[in-house]
Amino acid sequence: MSGSKTHTALTTISGQMAAEALAEAMEELEPEPTGVGITEVEDGSGLWEVGGYFEVPPDEAGLALLAVIHGARPFVISSLPEIDWVAHVRRELSPVVAGRFFVHGSHDAERVPADSVSLLIEASMAFGTGHHGTTQGCLLAIDRLISEGVEPRAVLDLGCGTAVLAMAAARFWKCRALASDIDPVAIAVAQANVAANHLAAQVTCLEAEGLDHPGLRAARPFDLIFANILKGPLIVLSRDVTDALSPGGHVILSGILNEQADEVVEVYAGLGNSLHGHERIGDWSTLIFLKTSE
Repeated sequence: MSGSKTHTALTTISGQMAAEALAEAMEELEPEPTGVGITEVEDGSGLWEVGGYFEVPPDEAGLALLAVIHGARPFVISSLPEIDWVAHVRRELSPVVAGRFFVHGSHDAERVPADSVSLLIEASMAFGTGHHGTTQGCLLAIDRLISEGVEPRAVLDLGCGTAVLAMAAARFWKCRALASDIDPVAIAVAQANVAANHLAAQVTCLEAEGLDHPGLRAARPFDLIFANILKGPLIVLSRDVTDALSPGGHVILSGILNEQADEVVEVYAGLGNSLHGHERIGDWSTLIFLKTSE
């Protein structure tokens, strides 16, 4: 693989619909991209990043034309050397300690402290391992609830990603947990992680949009709900989340920039949830609520 390169083309554009339209147009380019994706820029600007990957240098004139047609910023084109990312992650991804939780890859299995609650996330499935401030904040929130004597019996990890939060709850409390995500790839990763942690008897993974799924409806009410997503979906789902929570239950929310926290607090408090804790890690906030209404 020496000398082999991956070529990238990145731009930003305002609005999700515009980003999706640009991404679709990029797929028609020659030479054809090996992959195209969009990601919301998490700074409240409303911008979306649109990116493509190419095995050969892309058509710069074609990309420039697409940017003009769709009203995007000019594409930034670069070349990256081929990297064995799994090996790279194994070298660079150190274990995460969040309260009593120790999140690690198999390459660090011998470093697990005897008194910790360990969770294994393989390097090849490293997204959502706990290194991001939002996941760390959620793990610290679980640690706080444990210290307060909270013992949930039914747990939901909404937008679960790798299911690290569902697994953390299941491992410590020996409870049943549901892990749901809209993305089938995330669910496949979650199922693999659950199996690797020998928690398949306790954690069930479901592909679901929001809370409207027969499996989620049948498991209600939940004593604890995690939702580590983004401010917009958290607000859209606020009533559904509150309705699915048992009185006296807790909800842990993250994926929230610090400057967005007050707005989320206002929405959830207005539905009968009292703010129980606010954890800040870097630019990110994690909120704990207690449902006080019937």
